[in-house]
Amino acid sequence: MLDEIVISKAIVESFLNEFCDSLEVDVAIAGGGPAGLTCGYYLAKAGRRVILFERKLSVGGGMWGGGMMFNKIVVQQEGRGILDEVGISSNEYEKGYFVADAVEAVSTLCSAAVKAGLKIFNSMSVEDIILKSEKVEGFVVNWSAVDVANLHVDPLAVRAGAVVDATGHPCEVARIIERKFEGKLNTSTGKIVGEGPMSADAGERTIVKNTGEVFPGVYVAGMASNAVYGSPRMGPIFGGMLLSGKKLAELIRT
Repeated sequence: MLDEIVISKAIVESFLNEFCDSLEVDVAIAGGGPAGLTCGYYLAKAGRRVILFERKLSVGGGMWGGGMMFNKIVVQQEGRGILDEVGISSNEYEKGYFVADAVEAVSTLCSAAVKAGLKIFNSMSVEDIILKSEKVEGFVVNWSAVDVANLHVDPLAVRAGAVVDATGHPCEVARIIERKFEGKLNTSTGKIVGEGPMSADAGERTIVKNTGEVFPGVYVAGMASNAVYGSPRMGPIFGGMLLSGKKLAELIRT
């Protein structure tokens, strides 16, 4: 006979044990879109202790909706190897253009990352950073519902050797730093430049180029990197997002 209290205790104790074990890690990622998930996958696969915070209930970012809610995504030749590695099927539409199912892409990438060792905490938002000796050494997190309800509830802290802003267009972690340390970001102006208008080719090329450290201990990946550095958006083509996450994992590992 099933007991409701046993069910409740199983959820609460399991979650709290996992959360407590994740308060000090090698890398903490904000944002569970394609770049954040890919970065987490490769870092975990390399043996790093890595956690990811996603403010929404579901991970995947904009990949779920494909283009205008047609749930298909396009990946160019350079990014297809990542699809193949994690087991996402794709078909060549024209030479160099590969189409994948958005739902399969998100669910398979998420599963691969979790099985590699990535710990994902959904419904949690990053509201601040921890700074020690002029270097960011962690996130300050709270339940997303607290922010939505505008409740005065103090957050908790997570220590990490490096933190990643993979929050997409809003580049939320970079904006925290911009507010608190004016002119200190590693950009031409010291500030967030803001993303440019759509150019799929330029956006896909620059998203990998822009991936890297934007402030001591803080790295940007995915669309957050293009937003910070002023490069174009690219629309529903996702190879650059995947390659950005992989590149950042390689940078942090070294």
